[in-house]
Amino acid sequence: MQRVAQCCCKKSSIRVSGSPDIHTVCHCDNCKQRTGSAFGISVYFKIDSIIERTENLNVYRFHHEAKNHDQERYFCSVCGTTLYWTISSMPNLIGIAGGCFTDQSLPIPGFSANSSSKYSWVSLPSECKIVE
Repeated sequence: MQRVAQCCCKKSSIRVSGSPDIHTVCHCDNCKQRTGSAFGISVYFKIDSIIERTENLNVYRFHHEAKNHDQERYFCSVCGTTLYWTISSMPNLIGIAGGCFTDQSLPIPGFSANSSSKYSWVSLPSECKIVE
């Protein structure tokens, strides 16, 4: 199975094959700020699952002090949507913003990360394993 994640203006995309290795909802402040929402949906695929990427992306690089790793976030140079990212502590995976997969449904996330920072009004399916 192939999946395509696209930005809001559809000028940037990434196409991957197969199923995600990790699918999580994250409630940390970093993900909330990245998405401008109550949580981030992160879908991780193996790097070799990438079939195609567009070139009209900018990158934001930073060191995450609390996790002690480096991140590179790739976002559309037209609309600003964060499309995907890499994390130095997971060099064989690429994280893709789950909300950017609009044409194919994703499975229920396997994990709810940083749940101590979850807003009290957010409820998740019972299948989501709670991790900190």
